[in-house]
Amino acid sequence: MKFKILFLAILSNFVWSGEIVVAVSANVSYAIDKLKSEFNKLYPDTKVQVILGSTGKLTAQIKNQAPYQILMGANMDYPNALYSEGFAITKPVVYAKGSLAYLSTKKRDFSKGIKLLESKEIKKIAVANPKTAPYGIATKEALINAKIYNNIKDKFVYGESISQTVIYTLKVADIGIIAKSALYSPKMSAYKEGINWESVDRKLYTPIEQGIVILKSGKDNREVKNFYDFILSPKAKNIFEEFGYISNE
Repeated sequence: MKFKILFLAILSNFVWSGEIVVAVSANVSYAIDKLKSEFNKLYPDTKVQVILGSTGKLTAQIKNQAPYQILMGANMDYPNALYSEGFAITKPVVYAKGSLAYLSTKKRDFSKGIKLLESKEIKKIAVANPKTAPYGIATKEALINAKIYNNIKDKFVYGESISQTVIYTLKVADIGIIAKSALYSPKMSAYKEGINWESVDRKLYTPIEQGIVILKSGKDNREVKNFYDFILSPKAKNIFEEFGYISNE
């Protein structure tokens, strides 16, 4: 009898704990704390547990029954795949559009624009791998459109995710092309616009549409729906813009 009462108490705590689990693409790691904070002003009793990782790895975990209830992906491909294969219950919606920036730990002459990457003083360029990272696809598109890709591809140091690319930019390379959102982390405050970093011309690439879905584990969960709706709200839109994302009109 005591065991049954204890079991029911544990089960009740689990059911009513008010915790939701959100799988979040690594590029959103810089904005997610403020998003959570603003969400909790509206819903103080809901605890949001965030699982960060590359969208590809998070998707693989979801397909292997990871108990995530929402996926905030780095592009639309993985959310679309999860929806078409029955792992998501909502059609993917764009919640933000990612943008690119150059970053160097040293002062650079950004008046040259993307042609700066061809200079002899730039020997190593950190870029996200286009085979594994949506930001890598956008980077390659920008370099091809600028007609400098073949001239500089031997300089590339590939990061498997945009987070790894930031690390390589700071530790290994002379310059890197990263998610602009990374520059709004407090740890990056020492690097100044126009001195250490500059936005990549948006005319050179297609902004990265990032998709959100509610997963099967979040079905009929009111708190999951509340968080999903908040991420698509005007308040969240303003926060994304603060962190370097392009407005999702």
